[in-house]
Amino acid sequence: MVKDISIEEYDYLLPDSQIAKYPLQQRDKARLLYFDGKRIKDEIFSDLPKLLDENYLLVFNDTKVVMARLFFRKATGSIIEVFCLEPIAPNDFQLSFSQTQTTTWKCLIGNNKKWKEGTLSQTKEINGQSVTLTAKRKEPIKESWIIEFSWDKGLSFAEVMQNFGVIPLPPYLNRESKESDKTDYQTIYAHFDGSVAAPTAGLHFTDTTFADLKTKNIKTDFVTLHVGAGTFKPVTTEKIGDHAMHTEKITIPQSVVTNLLSYIYKETICVGTTSVRTIESLYWYGVKLIESNFSQTEVDIKQWYSYESHKEISTLESLTAILEYMDKEKIEYLVGQTQLIIAPSYRYRMVKGMITNFHQPRSTLLLLVSAMIGEGWQKVYSHALKENYRFLSYGDCCLFKV
Repeated sequence: MVKDISIEEYDYLLPDSQIAKYPLQQRDKARLLYFDGKRIKDEIFSDLPKLLDENYLLVFNDTKVVMARLFFRKATGSIIEVFCLEPIAPNDFQLSFSQTQTTTWKCLIGNNKKWKEGTLSQTKEINGQSVTLTAKRKEPIKESWIIEFSWDKGLSFAEVMQNFGVIPLPPYLNRESKESDKTDYQTIYAHFDGSVAAPTAGLHFTDTTFADLKTKNIKTDFVTLHVGAGTFKPVTTEKIGDHAMHTEKITIPQSVVTNLLSYIYKETICVGTTSVRTIESLYWYGVKLIESNFSQTEVDIKQWYSYESHKEISTLESLTAILEYMDKEKIEYLVGQTQLIIAPSYRYRMVKGMITNFHQPRSTLLLLVSAMIGEGWQKVYSHALKENYRFLSYGDCCLFKV
């Protein structure tokens, strides 16, 4: 049973010396470990297009990392950190970022004990005018808080975060962010604001990479999954069945569904685990449509939904049902959320391979990798450690084709 999997089986010793604290100066010069299920080959990322052909569709996550860490200094000198996780009112990322006076978010609070009462504020000069940002703490929600932000001068909240905020580097880098991280920790195709962590496999892609892919007639497409802070949350329970998977917002254009359908007998490779979860969640959304006779139309895939008893529905049937529903309802974008956990015993329906970085021990991301390449993950990671590959967000990369 998947819920009985012990997380100890997905532990390994990661020396701090092999955690990449900074990216390479040239993104596409990272090393690329290629594994086809049997053999390991050491490559350079810039050679990726040579390993693929026109039968491949690459799916990327075009989310953009926001400056989600906001720091406020109290009159006493204490520093309070407000870490923005997701919007509450309005509860849509793009709507929230377009607000010009106030918005409410779910946030983590650092040094919360020092925030006894009242509001917090800070003032900065933006575009030649003095702007004041105020944070009002409202009710708690699980391990976080509801925070109401307000500001003046008619700026959008996106502009406010860009000027007041700090980019949220992963905690395992164990360093403060620098000005260079604003571009280094962002894919070159990032488009929609909303993530507190980058889809890091995409950090290796350059304009040259995309040009080389186009030359070989390798098709690319984009979905959006806004990465939450839960992506860094280690599995602390003994069995993964007791671990609560984080929920993340997804958006999938109709054109992507059409392209996936056209490549159904070819090969779809996802760039990053976030793209993997999005595309696999799409299959399960089609299953929900079919099983409910199109009465359950909300995109909301729960953690264990894929492991429940379902009649066998092909990828073709699932995608066809989704397109029929979108055409009927005149929907151009599927918008919703996924909590899908992909772990060993999961059978991939959509994805035939992935491009991904090396992940933390005892993480759900490592479980996702193992679900694709089986116990081969141990062979891959042992090789990478022995050959001094650079690990985690700013590290080297893998290409899995199985």
